[in-house]
Amino acid sequence: MLTLPEAKIVLETALLASQEPQSIADLRKLFEQELGADAIRRLLDELREEWLGRGVELVQLASGWRFQTRPEFQPYLDRINAEKAPRYSRAVLETLAIIAYRQPVTRGDIEEIRGVTVSPNIVRTLEARGWIDVVGHRDTPGRPALYATTKTFLDDLGLRSLQELPPLEEIAKSLELAAPAPGEPSFPAEAEVEPTGSTVASPA
Repeated sequence: MLTLPEAKIVLETALLASQEPQSIADLRKLFEQELGADAIRRLLDELREEWLGRGVELVQLASGWRFQTRPEFQPYLDRINAEKAPRYSRAVLETLAIIAYRQPVTRGDIEEIRGVTVSPNIVRTLEARGWIDVVGHRDTPGRPALYATTKTFLDDLGLRSLQELPPLEEIAKSLELAAPAPGEPSFPAEAEVEPTGSTVASPA
């Protein structure tokens, strides 16, 4: 059986090599269940402390733990990374904001808040990005689908739970937008949305 310092190195290696957040249950598989969940959490907390002050940090997200670059270093990485963050229309971002802050909601709810019809393409775009999903159906005529955000949405924003969502005004500020009017989320015609930090790439 591995010692705790050895187990910590295994955790560090696995997380650095992973492209996706890893849950405690997934990380336990590294040790054939020899280490309990509490022991793994303690080792992860130690690793997080050890990586403080570096360009890469260990963070806990909705889906689990991962190493990612610190947001303040992203502008430097962008200079050698030609891939640009996808751009979304104002309608897509308004719809996402409504779902995030009012969930679960139906298309009818979204249309009532926005005051315009929601195109099926908007919903498909958000589903394809993995940010929203159908979580049930409202018990009304037609049983319309209820939409809510996913763990992927929280992961991409660097959050652990919906309780950590900032006010709409802060999201607008972070995207360099004008603050929304009361009760009405507002985004520009086009805006870039990207994760708070880049995932550390797997070794070649």
